[in-house]
Amino acid sequence: MARKYFGTDGVRGKVGEAPITPDFVMRLGYAAGVTLVSREKLPAGEHPAVLIGKDTRISGYMLEAALEAGFAAAGVDVMLAGPIPTPAVAYLTRALRLQAGVVISASHNPFYDNGIKFFSADGSKLPDAVEVEIESHLDEPMDCVDSARLGRARRIDDAAGRYIEFCKSTFPNELDLRGMRVAVDCAHGAAYQIAPKVFHELGAEVLPVGVEPNGLNINDGVGATRPENLRQAVLKHGADLGIALDGDADRLMMVDHRGEIYDGDKLLYVVACARHAEGRLDGVVGTLMSNLGFEHAIQRLGAPFARAKVGDRYVLELLQERGWKLGGENSGHIICLDRHTTGDGIVSALQVLASLRQRGISLAEACADLVFYPQRLINVRVPSGFDWRADAGISDAQARAEQSLGDSGRVLLRPSGTEPLLRVMVEGRDSALVERLAREIASVVEEAVG
Repeated sequence: MARKYFGTDGVRGKVGEAPITPDFVMRLGYAAGVTLVSREKLPAGEHPAVLIGKDTRISGYMLEAALEAGFAAAGVDVMLAGPIPTPAVAYLTRALRLQAGVVISASHNPFYDNGIKFFSADGSKLPDAVEVEIESHLDEPMDCVDSARLGRARRIDDAAGRYIEFCKSTFPNELDLRGMRVAVDCAHGAAYQIAPKVFHELGAEVLPVGVEPNGLNINDGVGATRPENLRQAVLKHGADLGIALDGDADRLMMVDHRGEIYDGDKLLYVVACARHAEGRLDGVVGTLMSNLGFEHAIQRLGAPFARAKVGDRYVLELLQERGWKLGGENSGHIICLDRHTTGDGIVSALQVLASLRQRGISLAEACADLVFYPQRLINVRVPSGFDWRADAGISDAQARAEQSLGDSGRVLLRPSGTEPLLRVMVEGRDSALVERLAREIASVVEEAVG
């Protein structure tokens, strides 16, 4: 059954427009609560309980209140964590033995967008079947349990501290970060009070960046989607490394002391090399966007490589299907299932730093034998529901590009799962050819949408 509201990463959209409106979000909380009550077999008189966390968008206050009301009406207790990273909600849901976790965030999107995503009791993204069940209740009238069975709400005062200790526990006990100057860009987002403390408490001198949220500046020229800001901070302050997170802190980009930017593929390779040296690399999952050079480098380590659809949930599903532990996206989602149940920017950064400290090398040295094919990605804004596959002009442009590349490259067109965009990606050995072909296809798409 197709999902009507849930996309690849929960329900997301522009605040004030369907479905991100107070009334819909209240009904979503109620529908999710009804689903939990029907699925959970708890002792008599005990309510299911959920954790709600959010990033720093101004709309988070409104949506948090709406969700809380919906859950309470369904007889579900709510624990409010306030601004906290998405992976922190996944961890705390599992650690506190709750029935679900909810995140109010639109991740890397601008402040005027927001979204709702759910985690199951084990800290994983909700299966498609559960999302479908929640959607089925959305089509029913909203009701309310008897007053005696209404859910209660309370705030968790130590949520950030618990998560900080968890993050530090993923870093080897015998190592520390003493002597390192690290710039940490929190994108004015959910990790602004957390990430600097994690790296400081492990011994690093921390230069905090993007830690002054005002409700409107999340991801605005900062964070993992705008690593140039971190690059400038690293060069200005002479930092050894820079760490950039996105608004909900599940993505990671890094910058070395020379100002070179390292994306998810490169950072995943550093972690893979460390796992390989320890004899713990069973396989690596990338996505359709992963660079061919990255795939070849993993294969040189003697490990199998598999591509999932774009989206961290699909990386996770393929990891679970193969029984592997390591995967990620070049956008910066890195999943280390031997450390966490979901992608975590802070935990991933600690895995990279642990590899560098254990080997006594720099990021540049760790990636010295990683040769990437030139890759060009162009985002073209398209109308909602635009069927690019049915357009003969776009199909012809793609076919011509593939013929020009032959066996030395590839072309990928795919719609964004979170924004009204068609992503045009071309990859090959010849950078000039790659650039030309990507622009030609993008131009045809632009003409097709008028």
